[in-house]
Amino acid sequence: MKPDTSMPFFRRLRPWGMALSLGAVLVVAGCASSAGIGSTARVLESGAVGLPAAPDAAANETLHADWWRDWGDAEMSTLIEQALQAQPSLKVAEARLRRAQAATAGEQASEGPQLNASADATRQRFSANSIYPAPLGGSMRTLANAQLAGSWEIDFFGRHRAAIEAAVGSERAAAAELQAARNVLASQVAQTYLQLGRLLAQRDVARQALAQRDQMLGLIRQRVDAGLDTRVELKQGEGALPEARVQIEQLDEQIAMARHALAALAARPAQTYDQLQPDLLSMKALALPAVLPADLLGRRPDVSAARWRMEAATKGVDSAKAQFYPNVSLTAFVGLSSIGLDRLIESGSQQYGVGPAIHLPIFDAGRLRAQLRAKTADLDAAVESYNGAVLDAVRETADQLQARQSVQRQREQQAQARDAAEAAYDIATQRYRAGLSSYLTVLTAETSLLNQRRLNVDLQARELSAQVALVRALGGGFEPTR
Repeated sequence: MKPDTSMPFFRRLRPWGMALSLGAVLVVAGCASSAGIGSTARVLESGAVGLPAAPDAAANETLHADWWRDWGDAEMSTLIEQALQAQPSLKVAEARLRRAQAATAGEQASEGPQLNASADATRQRFSANSIYPAPLGGSMRTLANAQLAGSWEIDFFGRHRAAIEAAVGSERAAAAELQAARNVLASQVAQTYLQLGRLLAQRDVARQALAQRDQMLGLIRQRVDAGLDTRVELKQGEGALPEARVQIEQLDEQIAMARHALAALAARPAQTYDQLQPDLLSMKALALPAVLPADLLGRRPDVSAARWRMEAATKGVDSAKAQFYPNVSLTAFVGLSSIGLDRLIESGSQQYGVGPAIHLPIFDAGRLRAQLRAKTADLDAAVESYNGAVLDAVRETADQLQARQSVQRQREQQAQARDAAEAAYDIATQRYRAGLSSYLTVLTAETSLLNQRRLNVDLQARELSAQVALVRALGGGFEPTR
């Protein structure tokens, strides 16, 4: 039998052709528009923040992720590694990364075909006064269905692809933030360890002062007994001892608190490190750059995380824009349906179908435009957060480079001042023993000497602390994802 060519063209189209033709008509007719919505934030360039355009090999000293091992202090390395294994704050960052990985997997899964199975059985009485004739009307029957249904949304306009890329960007940002948290924790442990070493060294200075004053008190008593000094000098000598003991007690208190802080960072009991004795003099200096490195922005995990947040926000805008375009999907189903379970598997119970579907937003009261404006605002915020991270990174690194250089110069000058104070104290003591000067001269020289010894310890600790801060500012050996 020949086809009836007299039928109108649209009536002879197959269902798929009808759907696609209708979609084309809707596209031509018009749809919701994203016009006039765009990002206004702009990314800072490296030259705008004072970084050289090309890498400087001399300034590009690299760090590895376990930078603390280069210090040559096994106890500090053990402490940092214990903290990295057990610190709850780091576990929180790890959980955020796992959540971001799950979100990426979810977006990737939504891109492919979906298949679902369903089965149900319903016991029902059919109305005798409705559309069902006897014997179905007025009877109790069981309705049974078993079906497989599949669907596949074809990503013509990149909505799913952009959503996946946004999720990947968020996952990479979470990974970088985990490394940033790791870098911060390691530097916190190192700084607290150095603080403990500084306090122990200060206590040694205080104990030396106590021993010197006790020795001097014995000399004063001899001179008082010989009639060479008065009780004024004796009381001054006696008063110097409890003053030194108070200083030692204050330092002991601070030492205990520093040890407790280390225990908290390593997630250990407070008394775990009561015997810990860091030695500042045994620590090695790290080879670090003397100028701002050209690849600073790629070394820091917080900057890298901000960059990936910006990338994710950009893809979020792309996904929101794709919502304005047609959504094309294919659906299909196959299964069995019957009245009565006994007839469910009969050949006549088969049912199946397949067909395309096109959805195009035409009027949604501004919902899609509002979503796009929100995503665009998120992008602007992400760009400015990135710019802020860049500025902070440059400032912090410049500060630490300056601090390190300044401390080195201070140590050179302080060494000369300490040598002079040592010599002045020796001369004052000798003159007092010979009766050529008063005890007040000895006290003045001793005060100057103790101040120089304390300052020497402080500068040693500050130099090491500046190295830790510079390591942190340079990213702590972070290798960014490209």
